[in-house]
Amino acid sequence: MALGGGTFTAQDKVLPGAYINFVSAAQASTMLSDRGIVAMPLQLDWGPDGEVFSVTADDFSRHAKSIFGYDYNAVELLPIREIFHHATKLLAFKLGVAAKAQNTFATAKYGGTRGNDIQIMIQVNVDDTTKFDVSTILAGVAVEKQTAVANAAALQDNDFVIWKDDATLAATAGTPLSGGTNGTITGNDYQNFLNKIESYNFHILGCPTDDSDTEKLFESFVQRMRDTVGVKFQMVGYRVSSADYEGVISVENACIGDGEPDYGLVYWLSGLEAACSISSTCGNKEYNGEYTVSADYTQQDLESGIWAGKLMLHRINGNLYILTDINTLITLTPDKGTSFQNNQVVRVLDQIANDMGSLFRDKYLDKIPNDASGRSSFSSDVITYNNQLVSMGAITDFQPTNISVTQGDTKKSVVLSETITPVAAMEQMYMTVIVN
Repeated sequence: MALGGGTFTAQDKVLPGAYINFVSAAQASTMLSDRGIVAMPLQLDWGPDGEVFSVTADDFSRHAKSIFGYDYNAVELLPIREIFHHATKLLAFKLGVAAKAQNTFATAKYGGTRGNDIQIMIQVNVDDTTKFDVSTILAGVAVEKQTAVANAAALQDNDFVIWKDDATLAATAGTPLSGGTNGTITGNDYQNFLNKIESYNFHILGCPTDDSDTEKLFESFVQRMRDTVGVKFQMVGYRVSSADYEGVISVENACIGDGEPDYGLVYWLSGLEAACSISSTCGNKEYNGEYTVSADYTQQDLESGIWAGKLMLHRINGNLYILTDINTLITLTPDKGTSFQNNQVVRVLDQIANDMGSLFRDKYLDKIPNDASGRSSFSSDVITYNNQLVSMGAITDFQPTNISVTQGDTKKSVVLSETITPVAAMEQMYMTVIVN
């Protein structure tokens, strides 16, 4: 006799038998999210227009030319190299409304002046004189070749050009594209970037400019996202210490080499701060970039800089090191004491806020009942998460009793309260030597 079997949705089976569902237990996202993501608008000669595009460190090292139009070691990509000394991912946005270069046969894939360095070379195929070999040349180097092509419609678009299907192929030693421009950068371009980046997750927002109006625009965005929207990240800018806010880091040192922007350290510091572990500090990190950095400070200058919320690099035996990893917060209150001036502490707090938000959204929001059992499960996940912070040295002295999860004012709300003690790296040593 055949028995019933299989899975079930409701308990409404007729035949005797075993009905078994195999499902995965709901898993809390209690793993700490990775760090290392920088969001930044950039002045570029090549790349997508009007959109945020993601580039990993591996993408950049292997495909710099197709992404940014230049070889990895090109001087034009110095800012990108500075970012990727430490960052793992860049959310980039090309500033300005660029025009695309073109010629009779093709249009540059992206707008920008780099498109003017592209040429199209067409030769008659040696095996079939009715067909052509078509090469795309960038700055004198062939970057793509298609052989035995009958007509333009048969050409496949590549990383550099979009072919004109109605073009008539004819032999040419190299027909250049022209008309590519970068466009004029305005405040609207920065605002467009901020509007688009709002929906992304990242750790550091880089503000590569010395224009005070643009810096204020970024500061307002950071404060709104942190305090109103609840999305936690920090901004790195150049000499914006007047911000007086834990979400803004201001690098004081200027870059002074020929053709170098004075705000050049924003690129390197953004990558460093983004990638820094929550159990580490950027204090005493050595500068390993390519810019020429001014650091002619006296002891008094350095002390004054710390009091003013300036992140400064100082020179030791010819090498540059970050003096201390601080942000621009200088006005202290009962709610925000000296701990909030320390970027390591802010990283811990931001990590907790972002990860707890993800945990609640992914596992509990509209999925788990707001009863004693559900709140107990939530509390258990939060405890597990905090124990991970303890094990990696981000917080200390944590006990499960530091966590409280209770019902809120409505049946749909819960209140999570916790007490934590972030760990900070050693910065000062006071030693007393007793000599008999």
